[in-house]
Amino acid sequence: MTDPAAAIGERLILLLVGAVGAGKGTQADNLSRELGLPHLASGNLFRTAMADETPLGEQAREYMERGELVPDDITIRMFMDELARPIAARGAILDGFPRTVGQARALDETLASHGERIRRVIYIDVPTEELIRRVAGRWICPECGTPYHETTDPPRVPGRCDREGAVLTQRDDDRPEVVTARLGRQVPPMLEVVEHYERAGIVDRIDGTRPIEVVTDDILSRIGARAGES
Repeated sequence: MTDPAAAIGERLILLLVGAVGAGKGTQADNLSRELGLPHLASGNLFRTAMADETPLGEQAREYMERGELVPDDITIRMFMDELARPIAARGAILDGFPRTVGQARALDETLASHGERIRRVIYIDVPTEELIRRVAGRWICPECGTPYHETTDPPRVPGRCDREGAVLTQRDDDRPEVVTARLGRQVPPMLEVVEHYERAGIVDRIDGTRPIEVVTDDILSRIGARAGES
């Protein structure tokens, strides 16, 4: 496949959007490997910056330790610092930010001030019922940490770990009622972000209900086909 970044003559900055359970992290890793672009996830940026005790990391820590959201300007500066690194010379895959239209506008303005913009927004679309099934079906062994899924990767003996024989447990975050509530908070602002970028004509809606490899191939073909667009 033609190199999308080379086709447009500038960095290929992608934004990956999807609800919990949509497979966004898996697709980000696949795209990072296939395109040779770094995967910049907001959560990882925070953890790394705090572990390295960078000035931005220490600022973020103060808010997180108080149970507050990290201000948008700090998050954007973290992304911009990563985009300034040699590893992102050809572009990057942004994940986990922006989560609201306000954040999207702030990020757009910051990128524009550097003569850049988000080139494509990949929205992995999965129906709510399927998202709940995917997340609520996750179980884990409390002794060895082996993960299972009721339908896609079940244990040989229902409810017990294949390796330890221990009774499987479920994280509180993965319980159906918690997943439903989480999606209720996450999805509306996420869709507003998608609509914001749809007005700019840069969104590709991807059917995320298909097999992982099919979704990856679809994304790559969309990027390759549209890389030369304005």
